[in-house]
Amino acid sequence: MTTKTKTPKKKKEPKHLERDEFELEEIAYTLTESMQESKNKVFSVYKKDEQLTGMVTKMDANTKLIHIKDKHMDIHKVHFLDILNVSECDY
Repeated sequence: MTTKTKTPKKKKEPKHLERDEFELEEIAYTLTESMQESKNKVFSVYKKDEQLTGMVTKMDANTKLIHIKDKHMDIHKVHFLDILNVSECDY
């Protein structure tokens, strides 16, 4: 009879960072403002090395994806919970 050795389970990295409700409301407000005013913003995104600069073109409530159009007219779909920070564009 062979015995099975249990391999230790790897601790899963969270899919999204956990943040408080106030912080999420602040980001939601800034995203809405960016979309309404058609302003470029700088987005810090979870698990991305580089910041994303662009304009919010759509916020999908069903999928929670934020559509961001960059200067090359490419659309980036970023999950709302993956947006760490939104700041003003310097140019």
